[in-house]
Amino acid sequence: MERNFKDSRGIKVSKYFIPSVLLGVCMGLGFLFFSPQFERVSPVVKFKQSEFWNMKDNLEIELSDNSKLTSYKITYIDEKGEKVLDEKALATPISKISLKLAPPKLDNIQKESQVKIIIEATDDSRWGFLTGNTTDNTYEVKIDNKAPITSVVNNSRYIARGGSALVVVKVADENLKNAYINFSDKMNFELIPFHKKNYYAAIIAWDINIPFESFTGANVVAIDKAGNKSSAKIPLYIQDFAVKNDNLNITQEFIDTVSKTVLENMNEEVPQDLAARFVKQNRELRAKNIAKIKQVSLKNIKKDMIQDFRPEAFVRLQGSQTAAGFGERRHYFLDNVKIDEAWHLGLDWASVKNDSITISNGGNIIFKEYLGIYGNTIIINHGLGLGTIYAHTTNQFINIGDKVVKNQKIATTGTTGAVLGDHLHFGILVQGIEVNPIEWMDQNWIKTRITEILDASKAIIDQNP
Repeated sequence: MERNFKDSRGIKVSKYFIPSVLLGVCMGLGFLFFSPQFERVSPVVKFKQSEFWNMKDNLEIELSDNSKLTSYKITYIDEKGEKVLDEKALATPISKISLKLAPPKLDNIQKESQVKIIIEATDDSRWGFLTGNTTDNTYEVKIDNKAPITSVVNNSRYIARGGSALVVVKVADENLKNAYINFSDKMNFELIPFHKKNYYAAIIAWDINIPFESFTGANVVAIDKAGNKSSAKIPLYIQDFAVKNDNLNITQEFIDTVSKTVLENMNEEVPQDLAARFVKQNRELRAKNIAKIKQVSLKNIKKDMIQDFRPEAFVRLQGSQTAAGFGERRHYFLDNVKIDEAWHLGLDWASVKNDSITISNGGNIIFKEYLGIYGNTIIINHGLGLGTIYAHTTNQFINIGDKVVKNQKIATTGTTGAVLGDHLHFGILVQGIEVNPIEWMDQNWIKTRITEILDASKAIIDQNP
């Protein structure tokens, strides 16, 4: 039997009335809190500008919201007042808006002046008394519309394909972000601080993979935090390299043993087809090994300011004969069918089995590892981005991090890696790129192309503080 109650006015009220009201209220509140129409998250603003702005590039802004955007406003404010850059009420709300706003046309904008960018955005939510959620963010930005100072102080006069050159430059900007030397639009070389503030030196390389006819010049490039960019051309006379082509017949035994072993030692899958196996070792693995050499070399470039750099001529392995030269283009044949080709990027020196390897210049050991086609490999960092690589070794008498000195014995020659006979592969590295060692084995070349350039550069810098 249903029981009824009377309220204060004597009106009969069902016992289910109050719970029903409470349930209705809870359901209403639940709808408000959980319905997408009443979401409470404000629009998301992504302001892609850094703390600096050059007043040339567009302002890039991205607005987004799950319940869709209904309006936005972008305002620029400086000491002279404010200017609305863009404002819109959207007839049809959308979830995302990407804006690229041109800088305002203003007079007498000074470098390092401070401005504000205010970004307002409202969404389509019914939360907030039907007005929607609003984001109102203020970003402080420094105006920097001056490009960095870039100039060439001095440089080697010539560079040959596969060879090296030295460059000394001046780069100055309070908000400098990055500076480098670009070579032929193909690669960049890092700058090392030299002698005084705002001056830098770098040894650059002409990678032999860049043909002579593809050379487009070298430039020092500087970019500041506002995106201003400047460059200066490096005057260079260029020389081609006489490539020697070699046809090499690869035996099935070599592929079945040496190629297989090298791939297995590097945890690479070994193809069953002999030609495919050799190509994987000679092309794919070679590319990975070369990339590793460059990665290690670049990682270990020191950016401490240098005052001097005087390497001595590198010396041939004592009592050895040159078995292969730098820049040989090798064409590989299997059963009289060409299956691949590759550069030989160092000097191969052969003498006696397990011959002692001593070094011509001191430095730091930055790599000691089995490296695929190179076998047991050592890399020494000599400073200013210059390194040496010693490959196919057997016994090694150093460790990573060791400081080594001239005439120190570091290893013995061997047959590790993709080789048949005992020998040393010796290479010169410029920021990880193998270059022609013959240049660096000539003391006069080092004097005229490296040390004299540095000495003359210091005199120029001291005269123009």
